[in-house]
Amino acid sequence: MAFPPGFLDDVRARTALVGLVGRRVKLVKRGREHTGLCPFHNEKTPSFTVSEEKGFFHCFGCGAHGDAIGFVMRSEGLSFPEAVERLAGEAGLQVPRESPEARAAARRQAGILDVLDAAATWFQEQLQAASGAGARAYLEERGLDAACAGTYRLGYAPDRRGLLRAALNARGLDDAGLAAAGLIKQAEDGAGPRDYFFNRIIFPITDRRGRVIAFGGRALGESRAKYLNSPETPLFHKSRTLYNLARARQGAHDTGELIVVEGYMDVIALGQAGFPAVVAPLGTAITAEQLAELWRQNEEPILCLDGDAAGWRAALRAAERALPLLRPGRSLRFATLPPGEDPDSLVRGVGSPAMRAVLDAARPMSELIWLMETQGRDLNTPERQAGLIQALDERLRTISDANVQKAYREGLNQRFYDTFGFGAWGRPARPRPPGGARRARAGSAGRRFARPRRGAVEGLGALQAPELHLQRREQLLLAALVNHPELIVEYAEDVAGLTFSTERLNALFRLTLDLIARAPDLDSGRLKCHLSEQGHSGLLGGILRPEVYVHGRFARPEGGTEEARIGVRHILEDYRRRLAASETEQAGDRLADAMTDDALAALEAKQRLLKETEDRLNELDRLNEAGI
Repeated sequence: MAFPPGFLDDVRARTALVGLVGRRVKLVKRGREHTGLCPFHNEKTPSFTVSEEKGFFHCFGCGAHGDAIGFVMRSEGLSFPEAVERLAGEAGLQVPRESPEARAAARRQAGILDVLDAAATWFQEQLQAASGAGARAYLEERGLDAACAGTYRLGYAPDRRGLLRAALNARGLDDAGLAAAGLIKQAEDGAGPRDYFFNRIIFPITDRRGRVIAFGGRALGESRAKYLNSPETPLFHKSRTLYNLARARQGAHDTGELIVVEGYMDVIALGQAGFPAVVAPLGTAITAEQLAELWRQNEEPILCLDGDAAGWRAALRAAERALPLLRPGRSLRFATLPPGEDPDSLVRGVGSPAMRAVLDAARPMSELIWLMETQGRDLNTPERQAGLIQALDERLRTISDANVQKAYREGLNQRFYDTFGFGAWGRPARPRPPGGARRARAGSAGRRFARPRRGAVEGLGALQAPELHLQRREQLLLAALVNHPELIVEYAEDVAGLTFSTERLNALFRLTLDLIARAPDLDSGRLKCHLSEQGHSGLLGGILRPEVYVHGRFARPEGGTEEARIGVRHILEDYRRRLAASETEQAGDRLADAMTDDALAALEAKQRLLKETEDRLNELDRLNEAGI
């Protein structure tokens, strides 16, 4: 019996190979693979390996090798059609019966693949043609050169409907094939078939084997939809497809990391910046099918989300979708960008190290659950804390795996104990650190329902990388000082002792101070010329970008000096506040370790200093809001 190639791919994709083999073989995880005693020959030392990422098993002892279908055939003595039917039934797939119709459907699918590949080639040709000049300029503006466009097979659909249809018709591909591939559609005015894409940058979408199955298009002119995907076809199902999966599979295997971003340009920008394992859903919330595909490639993919309200909602949807599907060793991590940033703007504006910092700061799923239920809630009364216990309990009950649910419950119980001084579901097995316990008892005056410790219940900012905030703040300060050098003279004592987070920023800053010290009347234009002449043009250009000004309009060259003055004062006060907060925390730790009058006096002094700094920051915020 012959099966359509796409159907067999679906069967393999929907079968968890480790779970399938694990029914018969006791498997132990070793790095990215699992090992055990071969079920096909007698052995005492494990030589049998299962790779979920690569989709096959292999025995180094007897040479047995194959995929999920081959394993069922060997282990259960079934024929190929019987093994396919067995796995298809478990995956909830209807087995297509061999018939003239089924054979015709298989031929149509193969024909659709040919049509789509021809269309991808034509779109690439149009990008390099004279009519694609505007599209090429757009890609160059976004930092994509010709080599990158070729790697991702980027193309252009010209601003004239009917060109694709005519070109493919001339190559022997009829309208029926083009319609089946989602490349043409019937015009609403009844004028005949029209091209589905026009005046758009084209992003080919491939299956896990790298075959083009659809396209995404980014509008270059006015359009009701900025991004448009191909319609659903026999080969393309948006809810089951991930952009760039074929390329990312090898990268995930090589790096042990898989990153999920929101769009095509984010995927490509990160690929150029040295992150080879990046995929994206196709403009919708991540689905259960996409999660299953992600987990086949990596046990803990990182969802990289925008740090605004939309990113927070996306994180919640992903967490809610994933909770019932969690299994031992299989979860998600969440990395959050600052507001106004996406991966594309971040790596172009700040660089790959900043993106690396965001990914390294990714938080586990358990922390997101805590934030889901505590964000924005006042938890200062017994009744509210009891409500939090109930909300957490309801959330955890959606985890279907008993062992995972137990582990989450124990971890959140400890988090609750660390925050409030008592457990949500009894006393946790691991005691709270002595310093934290003493501070909580002192702050609550012995009450059983303690006030949460400051910082214990945090919002979305808790998921963001502090190093990135620091770099953007430093860039804003430098931009403001370079655009308004008179402020360097005004705040000479305050800025002289600053140290920046990178040697390049430090070198630029020290040269700026030196130039102003030698020529206090130097204006912004001449200052920039001197800095560029001494080898800092690239770094200076990166700092004076519109993407930086998004985070602080005061730093713009066209802004007034008074606006810049308030912004610079705000950053300097924020430095002082962070230093005062760190010193206050350290004083609190010393008091917790030794409850002496001197330690208490030291803590109170640091608390007063911190409050003074925060009061000055609040006043600057008030002035800024009032436009003063």
